[in-house]
Amino acid sequence: QVELVQSGGGLVQPGGSLRLSCSASLSTLDYYAMAWFRQAPGKEREFVAAIVGNGRSTRYDDSVKGRFTISRDNAKITLFLQMNTLKPEDTAVYFCAVGLRSDSNAYPFSRASYDYWGQGTQVTVSS
Repeated sequence: QVELVQSGGGLVQPGGSLRLSCSASLSTLDYYAMAWFRQAPGKEREFVAAIVGNGRSTRYDDSVKGRFTISRDNAKITLFLQMNTLKPEDTAVYFCAVGLRSDSNAYPFSRASYDYWGQGTQVTVSS
């Protein structure tokens, strides 16, 4: 069983920035696919960003490309999502996830690739 504990989030004005963190109860983040998804009210959970394999490869949804940055600190066993130039449409509950299977890295955009999820954290972008 892997526990993912999220922190960060909150209320921010349009154009502002937030950073989300996700600490994992793992000995290493190497080789595992890790990602952020989000879910707005009345909508399905959607892919935001992923970091795969050795951590040097990242993937982003087009809606956040150039504004959000996913990263991880292997020493602290923590995943981050730096969100800049936030827009009202970024408002959602954000979830981190980790995939432990050998094929998790192959399909980072899919929810089915991930085995464990964080508790979710609310991000609200509003003036």
